[in-house]
Amino acid sequence: MTAHEQLVVRRGRRSGITTMVAVHSTALGPAVGGCRFKPYATLEEAIGDVLRLSAAMTAKCAVAGLAFGGGKSVIAPEPGRVLSPEERRAVLLDHADLIAEFGGRYQAGPDVGTGPADMLVLREASPYAFCTPESAGGTGSSSGPTAVGVLAALRAATGSADMTGRRVVISGYGSVGAHLAASLSAAGADVVVSDIDPAKRAEAERRGLTWVEPEKALTLSADVVVPAAVGGVLDPGTAARLDTPLVVGPANNQLTDDTVADDLAARGIRWIPDYVASAGGILYTLSREAEGLGHEAALARVETIEDTVRTLLEAAEAHSTTPLREAAELAARRLTSGLASRTPSPRATV
Repeated sequence: MTAHEQLVVRRGRRSGITTMVAVHSTALGPAVGGCRFKPYATLEEAIGDVLRLSAAMTAKCAVAGLAFGGGKSVIAPEPGRVLSPEERRAVLLDHADLIAEFGGRYQAGPDVGTGPADMLVLREASPYAFCTPESAGGTGSSSGPTAVGVLAALRAATGSADMTGRRVVISGYGSVGAHLAASLSAAGADVVVSDIDPAKRAEAERRGLTWVEPEKALTLSADVVVPAAVGGVLDPGTAARLDTPLVVGPANNQLTDDTVADDLAARGIRWIPDYVASAGGILYTLSREAEGLGHEAALARVETIEDTVRTLLEAAEAHSTTPLREAAELAARRLTSGLASRTPSPRATV
């Protein structure tokens, strides 16, 4: 993967809170990626996260065949600080000012800690924000389409939409995880869920789902494990303890290192690259808001993730590699083609 084109880190003039934008690549078009609102222990940790996430967005857009590049942004309040509504609005406006300076080279959407209402605040100072509320003319939350894309990837990996008798463990019962749990349960699966928020247990059990504590979720015996929360959950140790033939989910940056994909393959576990399985949200949003497609046409584009995953699995088997290796090579080919006609100028400002 190429080096980043630009990183800007700034302390907001209204809020005094650190915000940042990383543009990894505009080889295929403007960089798109979510705005993450999260405290970090150190500035270096926040920068590392925004760099990793933006690079993953480049691969996600390239494999999905989108005419967009990869970027990401982070708002990083101090750990333990509770923001008032006024303070939250102030830092969002600070962040919008920073986004506006990119002149459209980076365009934001919701991510961990942000939602459609926050995108509406960003729009007050910058036109470069997707997924504003439907009442304001946007497409709202992308959680539903993201879940549709994961289900499409799962169909390709299992060869069927019928999940009767299969045990599926979903680690993370947030908005996407809840969508997945409902759909998989309706398809006949025995669904087990977990979340770091214990308050979600009552809702899950009310819906007939089995609850497990988060530290046990990834190592339960299951037909499918679905990482649907934070990244970095699959390291060499976890890979050695997994008891499942298939891992596919929407969490970004699931692997602590790409070599973990090889560890999984050596154990006969198929891991579908997260940036492939989780592309439904960005596919749907850009199809609607950038291309003007209707709801059904945009969802049909999300469903093409099934074909993409099937192609990657077939190529991995034919070449004795992994789906990750095949996805990376597909992204590289598309980026090289884009670079032939677009040569961005790298910059960095901190």
